[in-house]
Amino acid sequence: MYFLDENSKFPDVSLATEDGLLAFGGDLSIERLLSAYEKGIFPWFNEDENILWWSPDPRFVLFPSELKVSKSMRQFMKKCNYEVTVNKDFKRVIMECAKTKREGQAGTWITESMLEAYVKLHEMGYAKSVEVWNNDVLVGGLYGVDLGNKVFCGESMFAKESNASKTGFITFIQNSDYKLVDCQVYTNHLESLGAKDISRDAFLEYLQL
Repeated sequence: MYFLDENSKFPDVSLATEDGLLAFGGDLSIERLLSAYEKGIFPWFNEDENILWWSPDPRFVLFPSELKVSKSMRQFMKKCNYEVTVNKDFKRVIMECAKTKREGQAGTWITESMLEAYVKLHEMGYAKSVEVWNNDVLVGGLYGVDLGNKVFCGESMFAKESNASKTGFITFIQNSDYKLVDCQVYTNHLESLGAKDISRDAFLEYLQL
C-alpha cells in the first residue's frame, strides 16, 4: 500500500492488496478524483481514517443490456406514482445517502469532505444524481460519477419507501446510453438486478474505450 502526498501520482492498480486497497493519503481535489476514476480507482474511508483509495479485483459491474427487472418490479413501476428526475437536487441526494444507516456500518463513509468534493464534481458536470419523488416528496435516489465515456460509476443510493431507489436506478439505466455501470463491490441488491464480477483488467479496458 502506497502513501500519497498532494503531488503524488497513483501507483499502478496491479499493486493493490488482495482486498483492493491501493493507497492512502492525498486529497479529494477535482483533479485527483477524476484521475482516480479514469484509472479504475475510487475513495472509500471512514471519517476518522486517512483517505483510502481502492481498485478491487474482481470488479462488480452491470451491463445495461443485462439489466434484470423482475415481473413483480415491472408491475410495481407501472402502478406506483413515483416521478424520476436527473440532477434536480444533487446535494440533497448525497446528504440523504450519507444519513442512511447501513447493515454492518457504524457510521457513514460519505464524510463532509467527500460531500463537498462530489458537489464540486457535480457542479463541473462530472457527477449525476437521480431523484425519486412521491407527490413532490423525495423518497429515494442515487448518485455517481459520469466519466463521459459511457461509463457511470455508481456511488450510493437511498430509499425512504419500498422500491424507491430501485425504481430510480432502473429508470435511469433504461433511459441512458451507458455501456457499463461500475458498482465497485458486490451487493445482493445489485446482483438481483444483473450485476456481476469481471476482472479488473477487463474493467480497465472498458474505461479506455
